Amino acid sequence: MKPGKVERYIGDYKERGEGMLMILIDPCDHPSPDVAAQVAKESVEGGADLILVGGSIGAQGELLDTTTKLIRENVNVPINLFPGNVATITKHADSIYFMTMLNSRDPYWLSTAQTISAPVIKSYGLEPLPTGYIVIEPGGSVGWVGNANLVPRWRPNIAAALALAGQYMGNRFILTDCGSASPQGPMPIEMVKAVAETIDVPYIVGGGIRKLDEAKNIVKAGANAIQIGTLMEGNKNVKETVQKFKNAIKNAKQ
Repeated sequence: MKPGKVERYIGDYKERGEGMLMILIDPCDHPSPDVAAQVAKESVEGGADLILVGGSIGAQGELLDTTTKLIRENVNVPINLFPGNVATITKHADSIYFMTMLNSRDPYWLSTAQTISAPVIKSYGLEPLPTGYIVIEPGGSVGWVGNANLVPRWRPNIAAALALAGQYMGNRFILTDCGSASPQGPMPIEMVKAVAETIDVPYIVGGGIRKLDEAKNIVKAGANAIQIGTLMEGNKNVKETVQKFKNAIKNAKQ
């Protein structure tokens, strides 16, 4: 499978050494699809490079369709789906993380969900982004849903080995995630660095990022992109917040 438009778009950021900011919109965490779309719009106005839509529980059906369609009407950057399960698919997006949860104990998340969803993704014309997904402690909802064998926060070598295995299995992106609203904050910088130094494919970090220095240090340690979601929920200054995070990470590698 040749790289598609969104894969090339993300790859260009990696080649330029520019930190990429992805804003995650979970339709279930906003009062209405209109509010979610407005958050996406203001995020892009603030400098967000890509909008993610999805969630672990409930982001599906009419709610997902309506929210994604409204976002599509309000932004000019790629919309990528972050699926919590096979129902988190809509034709109104551009692409989808075609994920394998590399540290799940359940074979469902290793091949069954992918088998069920692949024909739907193809019929909708979505661009699949082959993504090795690794869940770090504490894991949050995604860790529970995915029955993950959570990577201990003090064992960066395990995360690095999982990431390399994911790359060797053909994944063209690696995503590490410690769960939304992680009470322990984002994953340790030592772990980010270990993963980044081990793999060659674009590396995305999500979960628990709330502070500018956290975002900057994660990108400085080697991540190519960060995902932020919870911080946007109920935020009265979305555009300003996004501007600050984008400015913090844009040239963090330099």
